[in-house]
Formats: sequence, C-alpha cells, structure tokens
Amino acid sequence: MDQDLLLLGVDGGGTNCRARLSAMSGTVLADAVTGPANLRLGLEQSFSSVMEAAARCLTRAGMGGRDFARVVACLALAGASEPSYAAAAKAYKHPFHRAVITTDAHAACVGAHGDRDGGIIVAGTGSVGWALVNGETHRVGGWGLPLSDEGSGAWLGSELLRLILWAHDGRASWTPLLRSAFADFGEDPHAILQWLAQARPGDLGAFAPRIVGFANEGDQAGVELMSLAAKNIDAIAARLISIGADRLSLVGGLGPSLRPWLSSATQPHLVEPEGDALSGALALARKAAQRLTRAA
Repeated sequence: MDQDLLLLGVDGGGTNCRARLSAMSGTVLADAVTGPANLRLGLEQSFSSVMEAAARCLTRAGMGGRDFARVVACLALAGASEPSYAAAAKAYKHPFHRAVITTDAHAACVGAHGDRDGGIIVAGTGSVGWALVNGETHRVGGWGLPLSDEGSGAWLGSELLRLILWAHDGRASWTPLLRSAFADFGEDPHAILQWLAQARPGDLGAFAPRIVGFANEGDQAGVELMSLAAKNIDAIAARLISIGADRLSLVGGLGPSLRPWLSSATQPHLVEPEGDALSGALALARKAAQRLTRAA
C-alpha cells in the first residue's frame, strides 16, 4: 500500500506557492510554482494556489486527477500559525488522501535541521523566528503587517514608503533611493496612499531588491533601512538563542542580502540549512504517510 502513495510538499508564502511531488522511494517526480498561498490572503486564494500547484505536479509526472487520492500532502502555509486560519485550512475539503497543515516556518525549521534542535529566521516577504528545542516549538514574531514581520521584505517596502513621505514633508533628506521609488508614483504622495490601500505584502516586498542595491552602494536611506532591518532580525535571533536554539539558519529570499548586516552576536550562531521549507514539508508528509501505513 505504502508504495502506491505519493508525497506532496507545499511551501505556501505571501509571494508564491512551491510544490514538489515525490514517490515514497524519495524520487522527485515534479515541481511547480504558482501564486501566493498565505492564509491571511483568504482561504480560497490560498487553496487555489495549492491545488493549481498540485495539479501541475501530477500533470508533469504523467498523472491525472484520480491520482490526488494517492497523495499524502504536507501543506506548509504562511498564516497557519494563527488558530482560526489553521482550523479553516484543516476543515477545507481537498481531494488528497491525507493533508497535514502546518506553518511554512515549521517546515523550514525541519528542512534546515532535520531531527536536530535548532531554529530558523525567515526573512522573506514576511519574517518570523521558529525553533524546535527538546521537542517543543517556539515562535518569535511573524504576526503579520502592519504590527509585526519586522525586517522582512514587505516591512522594508513599508518603511521605504514612510521615508518617502517624511522626505516629502521635509522631515527626512532625499536620497537617490527615495527619489527613485517616489518616481514610481509620479512623485505624488496621494498616489502612494491609494496604492497602499490595495497593496499586498508581496507588492511591498517587491521594493526590497531596490533597497538592497542602493544600500550596497552607500545610499543613506538604503543603509538606514538595511541596518534597522538587521537590528530587528538580531532581536529575533537573540530570543531564539536564549531558549536554546544555538544553531540558527537564516532563510527566505531576503536572507542572503541581510546576513552581512547582522551583528557579531548573531553571526557565530548561523549555519547553512540542510534543506528548505519544501524539503521540510516533504519530510513531514513522509512521516504522515508512514503513520498511515503502520496503522493499516
């Protein structure tokens, strides 16, 4: 029976949804990428991206809709750390044989450290600290914009727009970075407000590469933003270290750009992750499948 099962790992974030299908033997059969799957964007939006990614994986593996019933999936979704969102996701009617719902941070931590104790700091569209120590899960931050997700790409984008408005008011100095981003809005502060009312975290996060580029060239505003982002990540790291996560992996699209800005207190604890959230999700799907076969 177990050899008939398929494993699906899903890493659903605020920018995109990545999926990987594998056989029980571990052979990777297909990969797919679709749109955002953060549960905070809405249950239907999230599962639309998940199901499209799963369908693409099956198609690319030469399979069809009936094979959904063979799939044991781990859906590691941003927003699943909130009880109401997690409950709604678990109640969602899906076509999989079994679906385990967890957070993208949990899967990333499993992917980074396997069965060993350790922590991760996700610095992508959003940010969160997550650790597994002595069998217990610990979370730091990741409560979502506008209250949290400090040091993330979306947070950087929001802070960039704040600085632009301050410069427009005369409360901050203009820099090439601020003028470059202000030009995107026709140098109209009201256009920023109108855009922001409809913007999603991924839209704000799209400013992050520009901020990184200007900061690396010494732009005053860029340096200020990257330094502040790093201080926020350092604060998350300090808390994770204090609860016993001596090994930390910095993951997420913004991670490599932020690493040089982190403090000397954080740097010695950083280790390269063994895998990512997708490999962690597949590992969790495998454990779920093994439990099923043992119970059969």
